[in-house]
Amino acid sequence: MNKEKDTDSKAGYVPTFHRAYLHPRHWGTWLGAGVLSALAYMPVKWRDPFLASIGRFVGRKAKSARRRADINLRYCFPTWNKTQRENVLDSMFETAPQSFVMLAELCLRGPDRILKRTSWQGLDIIERFKEQGRNVIFMVPHGWAVDIPAMLLASTGQKMAAMFHHQKDPVADYLWNKARHHFDGRLHSREAGIKPFIASVRQGYWGYYLPDQDHGAEHSQFVDFFGTYKATLPAIGRLMKVCRAAIVPLFPVYCHKTHQLNIIVREPMDDIADKDDAYIARRMNEELEALVTPTPEQYTWILKLLKTRKEGEIEPYARENILD
Repeated sequence: MNKEKDTDSKAGYVPTFHRAYLHPRHWGTWLGAGVLSALAYMPVKWRDPFLASIGRFVGRKAKSARRRADINLRYCFPTWNKTQRENVLDSMFETAPQSFVMLAELCLRGPDRILKRTSWQGLDIIERFKEQGRNVIFMVPHGWAVDIPAMLLASTGQKMAAMFHHQKDPVADYLWNKARHHFDGRLHSREAGIKPFIASVRQGYWGYYLPDQDHGAEHSQFVDFFGTYKATLPAIGRLMKVCRAAIVPLFPVYCHKTHQLNIIVREPMDDIADKDDAYIARRMNEELEALVTPTPEQYTWILKLLKTRKEGEIEPYARENILD
């Protein structure tokens, strides 16, 4: 791993190619990137069904990722039976490669092709804040197409800034962040702390914040999350205040039957101003639930969303058996 990767500044992190990335141990990653690039040139009406079948096959072989996702669904939707969970899991794994290739298409073939297949539900909210010159932070749950709305906005001239985690694979990390940076969006590594991101938003960049990772119990609130609870970091309350920004929930939904990307934008969370952390955390999860519930297959259920539990409870992913 290159030390240069971890450098960041007020101007953001810029992914840089290093010769070490050409080492044979990275050839598999480059091959995978080449396949994604080639698929970006396949007509979408043929590509999506093909990728759905590949994703469904891989999803049934990826035992560890599927188990995590199944555990999350068991906790979050306790009334669902096994068939309901399996249908969502299959659909989720179908959606994943379609979103990855759409990202490659956006970078390699330009934004116009994607914009023609994109609808914005709540576009008036975005236009209103543009006219007002307001600072904005989008609160975006982890969907498979999570990076695409920010890139589309950047491609139209809107200055965007986002925080990200580095990938363990340095080549995958380079390629992923090269794509995110393609339209000059500003990137801030979480390893550099939150201050550079705050500075960008205060400079007029619209922020892009992912709220649903588990950051442990120390600074989090245990609040309801679907049918269970979750350790939720109420950071958007502070961000709203110090950035003087509107917090706007957003979620991308891709329909492989129509080949359309629908970007859902909800009204700003103005009600969280001056509220306590427990209120803010629950409101964050309420907005996430409202965005994800209609199309749960679009959400990345493979994350360890529920790792932190209350004292005395076993971590769900460490349990040996979870019965129906």
